Amino acid sequence: QAHLVESGGGLVQAGGSLRLSCAASGRTFSSYGMGWFRQAPGKEREFVAAISRTSSKYYADSVKGRFTISRDNAKNAVYLQMNSLKPEDTALYYCAAETTALVPGRDDRYDYWGQGTQVTVSS
Repeated sequence: QAHLVESGGGLVQAGGSLRLSCAASGRTFSSYGMGWFRQAPGKEREFVAAISRTSSKYYADSVKGRFTISRDNAKNAVYLQMNSLKPEDTALYYCAAETTALVPGRDDRYDYWGQGTQVTVSS
C-alpha cells in the first residue's frame, strides 16, 4: 500500500517555473514506477511524465524540453520541474505509482494516486 501526497502547485505567470513534489509512504518506493498526470477542466486526464525504477524517463510531447521528472529514493519522493510554463499547462496535477510493470502513458496501469495539486498559469 502506498500513500501519495503532492505539493508545490500554485499560480504562476506564463514563462515561469514551478517544482512539484510527490511524497510517498511505504518501504518499497524504489520498486515503484512513478508518473505525473494532469487534468484540465472539461478534459480527459493526460499523461505528463514518468520515471521507471531504473530512472528511465518518459515525457508527453507537449512537455518535452520544458519539464523534467526526477526521483529521490532516499526521500521516497518524485519531482516534476516545470519550466517555460504556458497557460495550456493549467490543470490539476496528479502523482501516481505503479507496482508491476511501467507503461508510462497508461493511467489504468497505475495502482496508487495522490489527491492532486493545482497548477494555474496566467497569460
